[in-house]
Amino acid sequence: MTEGSSNTSLADRLGQLVDEATGQTLGQLGAITADSDEAAVFTLPFAAHPQREQLEAAVRERAGDATVVVRPARRMPGYGSVIAVGSGKGGVGKSTVAATVALGLQELGASVGLLDADVYGPSIPHMFGSTGKPAVMQQPGPDGQPLEKLVPIEASGIKLMSMGFMVEPDKAVVWRGPMLHRALTQFLTQTAWGELDYLVVDMPPGTGDVALTLAQSSSLAGAVVVCSPQQVALLDAGKAISMFRQVEIPVLGMVENMAGEVFGRGGAREKATAMEVPFLGELSLDPSVRVAGDEGRIAEALAEGAPLREELLAIAGRIAVEAYKAQAARPAELPTL
Repeated sequence: MTEGSSNTSLADRLGQLVDEATGQTLGQLGAITADSDEAAVFTLPFAAHPQREQLEAAVRERAGDATVVVRPARRMPGYGSVIAVGSGKGGVGKSTVAATVALGLQELGASVGLLDADVYGPSIPHMFGSTGKPAVMQQPGPDGQPLEKLVPIEASGIKLMSMGFMVEPDKAVVWRGPMLHRALTQFLTQTAWGELDYLVVDMPPGTGDVALTLAQSSSLAGAVVVCSPQQVALLDAGKAISMFRQVEIPVLGMVENMAGEVFGRGGAREKATAMEVPFLGELSLDPSVRVAGDEGRIAEALAEGAPLREELLAIAGRIAVEAYKAQAARPAELPTL
């Protein structure tokens, strides 16, 4: 943290503090408001800040006897910062990462929704142990006329929406592109998400219609690419990164999943460096996470004492930082629902 001079004003002293997560001062982040030397308002730069407690403590210490009011981060309009979680191929644990990232962002203090955009193979309801069909409610539209909206299913504090809630578990969804586009647009714009800090979107594997629909329907903060350490997975992950870039979705970084003796480790870090994207961290191959997902208890992966809790929280924090940076570099107004 940068030291301030006792001769400077309270606003200047606090504004000189450096947020180590972003590398910017609180003044640059617009996080400090002070009309006098007796009181100041500190607004968290973004939700799910990985060093929130340390930052608040530093502000209070620098303020001395002055009063500091701490406010939560400013929310993006609509359904918050939209983060897509994708992969170049199936079988790399993308949905598990999407679910645990959503839980990790919530653990860091954010309000989170999780949209299962894998229409053909929805798995999020099963991982959360959630069943039932979403209710329909009416909300006033922009013209004053009532609009029907789907009420997301809530599990472990996360608001969920998935095609898995709409069809029987063993029933296949056989749709062409236009129907897929309409369904995803409905899930995005006709779901009563409420006030979210983040909407995590679990993408289907590969490249194709879903990425195009998301790029056209919402202003994404960016995409996270998940891969396992093997070369074949890394090749497909590279294609996913190229696809996101082609549709002008910022790539927030790569996550290496299932790292360890079976599949090796380090491949995603090398790939991220080669493709000039952030490396967000690795998740070790741990059977407890698979079992929790299979048994509808994925939230237990973030429980106190869980083997991968700290790894998952670290990755969620890095994603929150990169999402903030991407949106600050390319400000965009999200649709208001």
